Amino acid sequence: MSFDELDLINPIKKALQTEGYTKPTPIQAQAIPLVLEGNDLLGCAQTGTGKTAAFAIPIIQLLHTSSHQQAKGTRAIRALIVTPTRELAIQIADSFAAYGKNTPLKYAVIFGGVGQKAQTDALAKGVDILIATPGRLLDLMNQRYISLKSINLFVLDEADRMLDMGFIHDVKKLIAALPTKRQSLFFSATMPPVIQKLASEILKNPVKVEVTPESSTADTINQFVYMVDKDNKNKLLIHILEDKNIKTALVFTKTKHGADKAVKMLLNHGIKAAAIHGNKSQNARQRALEEFKSHKIRVLVATDIAARGIDVDDLAYVVNYEIPNIPETYVHRIGRTGRAGANGTAFSFCEIEEKEFLQDIQKIIGKTIPKAEDNPFPMTKFTALPKTKKGGKSGKSKTAAQHKPAQGNAKNNTAPTAKKKFFRKRKETN
Repeated sequence: MSFDELDLINPIKKALQTEGYTKPTPIQAQAIPLVLEGNDLLGCAQTGTGKTAAFAIPIIQLLHTSSHQQAKGTRAIRALIVTPTRELAIQIADSFAAYGKNTPLKYAVIFGGVGQKAQTDALAKGVDILIATPGRLLDLMNQRYISLKSINLFVLDEADRMLDMGFIHDVKKLIAALPTKRQSLFFSATMPPVIQKLASEILKNPVKVEVTPESSTADTINQFVYMVDKDNKNKLLIHILEDKNIKTALVFTKTKHGADKAVKMLLNHGIKAAAIHGNKSQNARQRALEEFKSHKIRVLVATDIAARGIDVDDLAYVVNYEIPNIPETYVHRIGRTGRAGANGTAFSFCEIEEKEFLQDIQKIIGKTIPKAEDNPFPMTKFTALPKTKKGGKSGKSKTAAQHKPAQGNAKNNTAPTAKKKFFRKRKETN
């Protein structure tokens, strides 16, 4: 199927030709006609399937051809797209700019972490389409910069991520402020019970579009796992990056502190790198992402929340420096590569403490991730730390040679310090 078969208006066809797009992805082929027909839509699709265009293209067409075209200066917001992260909001805005470039429609994107004046100035000029994160949207609504009374198209994107980030209550407040008569589109990579309930509250007689099995990984992604001791992860990352065929790589860590440490290590080895996480300013995060896209830096190190909106067309390598303890997170991470049918490679570094996480991932994706054959730092510590009553660990893993009696006064041994460090690490967030 080609885009020519989707009954699109000429301004959109020309824009797609300019972007070099000729064939819709499966979710685009299914969703676009359904949205154009006025249906509410429940889209179950993981990242990298082209779902942004699946709602952006029909929204542009519906608004452009609407008989309620508004005169310049009197625009009211008619389409609202709510998404969990700043990066994803910007990516969606870029898509609307690209596909709607040949229409008179105006759009604005608002998110927190930056001053609001530029955003409120844009709103004052009038916009047809608003892309927003929940917090800033509610804030500007409370300040009466935004009214949702004219919304007739509503999109909730990455609903499962909204749940992960604690935005569900904000989303419910937004829904309460929307007109009851509207067309709603709901997208989520996974559908846990809480998300299913939310979808039922938002949608009316929806048509479901599901392009991949829940929690599956794209067949175009080659996955490998390195069984490695924690102390050797830095050496292994440097070893992998010695391959000059790896032009760019996206590296995932669990914490902000871990991301900063990894960047410092890479810079010390002469590898251009930058980190994006919640402690970075929006300008710093955008600068790092742009430098990564333009290959000015080779490695981008990210936490999961910060990386959700990363969309790099030619990203071929993802590295899980640390294995996530939530299996679906693994699917989202490696979904940054192998997008829209392209090939990609995902490397995962698994230490003994993460082995159970790896098993959970393999269970949910329905396949065994092959072990990398070229591992110069094979695992030597095969005993996980015993759990304490509080769920912590009693000390560091040891090889046989490391089992030595403690020296000196028992009060001065290092076990309590190790325990404190462990619990401190567990409390760190993205």
